[in-house]
Amino acid sequence: MRAVVQRTTEASVTVEGTVTGEIGRGLVVFIGIEEGDTEADLAYICDKVTGLRVFDDENEIPNLSVGDVGGGVLLVSQFTLCADARKGRRPSYIRAARPEQAIPLYEAAIARIGASVPVQSGVFQANMQVRLVNDGPHTILLDSRRAF
Repeated sequence: MRAVVQRTTEASVTVEGTVTGEIGRGLVVFIGIEEGDTEADLAYICDKVTGLRVFDDENEIPNLSVGDVGGGVLLVSQFTLCADARKGRRPSYIRAARPEQAIPLYEAAIARIGASVPVQSGVFQANMQVRLVNDGPHTILLDSRRAF
């Protein structure tokens, strides 16, 4: 499981002209669920997201988590994070989990993160438009298999 985490001052996701999720200060998390991912992968990513200390404290040092600052999380499924573009010019998405495996894990991620902080989400398999202001910019890459 992979995630791209971006600190934001505001973000939203729209599907067919309707806003399905919107946050102010917080984290936008794009999550890619790979074939073979388990509850352990989910726990690793979700716990990292809610525990990342990327918000400044009173000394302007990033020591605070999204929960510490009263922020929210906008969680967006993105199978393209599972792409392999090492060969040729067309990325392969063969490592992305099939919907029957990915949807329950995505829904579990919403619930697990939502147990700690307010969470909004996109719509699985939808064509989404995501708007965000990347604060910093501050972007973190996570991989449950710790490939990077």
